[in-house]
Amino acid sequence: MGADDYLPKPFEPRELLARLRAVLRRPALAAADSLPRLRFGRLEIDRDARVAQLDGQGCPLTAYQFDLLVVLAERAGRVLSRDHLIDALKGGSHEPFDRSIDVHIGRLRAAIEDDPKQPRRIITVRGSGYVFARVQDG
Repeated sequence: MGADDYLPKPFEPRELLARLRAVLRRPALAAADSLPRLRFGRLEIDRDARVAQLDGQGCPLTAYQFDLLVVLAERAGRVLSRDHLIDALKGGSHEPFDRSIDVHIGRLRAAIEDDPKQPRRIITVRGSGYVFARVQDG
């Protein structure tokens, strides 16, 4: 599960602090956790900083919208169903006919598309779901 240390109760706060400092000193931890930025034309997604930028300007996204954007962008070019997106974001706890993802897609398009009525980044595939375009014009 990723644990490499254990501190039984009761513990001394100084011991906890010492162990935390030791973990933070590990250089491999910082390098391993760093994720590369995703770039799609004028859109850049920094997963570490949880920031999306269009032409260098920050896009106002909620945490859920950012997570949705990352799920789509990491699978660019693949059609993802509503159920797949909801499972990736909520972990499988959703109603069978949950259409809230459509609302979030609309708000996400408003933030990252030049013209949300004519999307070029997040495209609807009727009857299947959504696809994030690999190659984007403009």
